[in-house]
Amino acid sequence: MRPKHWDIFCRIVDNFGDIGVCWRLARQLADEHGLHVRLWVDDLIVAQRLLPTINPELPQQPLGGVTIAHWTADFAVDSVAEVVIEAFACELPDDYILAMVAKPPIWINLEYLSAETWVEAFHQQPSPHPRLALKKTFFFPGFTTLTGGLLRENDLIKHRDHYQQAMTETGNEVPLLETPLRVSLFAYPQANIATLLASMAENDRPVLCLVPESSLLPLIRSFFQDDTLQAGEQRTQGALTVSILPFLSQVEYDQLLWSCDLNFVRGEDSWIRAIWTGRPFVWQPYIQAEDTHITKLQAFLERYLPGLEPEAAKTWHRFHHDWAQSRLSPDSWHQLSHALPAIQNHTIQQALTLAEQADMASQLIIFVRNFQ
Repeated sequence: MRPKHWDIFCRIVDNFGDIGVCWRLARQLADEHGLHVRLWVDDLIVAQRLLPTINPELPQQPLGGVTIAHWTADFAVDSVAEVVIEAFACELPDDYILAMVAKPPIWINLEYLSAETWVEAFHQQPSPHPRLALKKTFFFPGFTTLTGGLLRENDLIKHRDHYQQAMTETGNEVPLLETPLRVSLFAYPQANIATLLASMAENDRPVLCLVPESSLLPLIRSFFQDDTLQAGEQRTQGALTVSILPFLSQVEYDQLLWSCDLNFVRGEDSWIRAIWTGRPFVWQPYIQAEDTHITKLQAFLERYLPGLEPEAAKTWHRFHHDWAQSRLSPDSWHQLSHALPAIQNHTIQQALTLAEQADMASQLIIFVRNFQ
């Protein structure tokens, strides 16, 4: 009998990125694989923004086929699951680890997504506990068949195609070569937001920039010199119109990405979802000391860009690095916008190619089934 009870532990470090990935994974394991999944979350107040029906006062509650459990400082063990996922090295509670000794579960350390080559060598490598008769296994998502794959629901591509086809049929989808250009903007505040918006405003092609409510709002207010700008409102300057969207659910955010000609994304969850759109995107990695994030960015570009025509690849590569290192120039946007048709052809093909690999949830199931 394969293990049916799984616990996933998640600390919310970067607002919605960690919980976003863990929630999608928990839902997929429950929906597609019929597992009993309990998702331990340390900050239900933040999680409630993403999952608005959560009651932060309840220690455990069912939601969408998953049990949401509050991971508090006075954590008390009631049971140990057959499979335990420690998401992003969040470190399990000491009492839970001690309780695992009696009947050791399959203990998985789910790592952050990376395209770096060393990931393949460390994927599924065991790590014995220094004191107890326990071991955990490192599980690395990635872009090759020698890694744990990418998070993707079985019907995601089908839903995307149906949504985009419906937009085309109703006339709500603007072809890439026509105006205005639809852009979604989600980034860390360190990005050159003002330079980007100014370049869009001065460009020869109108831009509708759709910004989900986030930490970028103060920067956009500063750009328009308007402290009253709120979600649900828009402002225009030159060729640029910025529309501030209310906070979006994961389903609504996916639909936003599917409807845009270019998506600015960050971290991990929105990055993965942008990859599956088959649309051009600009990824801003989570900023780390000693420019480790630039190394991760370069590794991804080296894996993702081959096959794209050289001039477009050079433009996209340069824009990514300038965006990630806050050195965007006024010409950067002009060059990128003109390269978008070639980039779109490439992103369509890359999404199809990556979708041929087994998704991350399925690979976790296979790993557990074959665990020794």
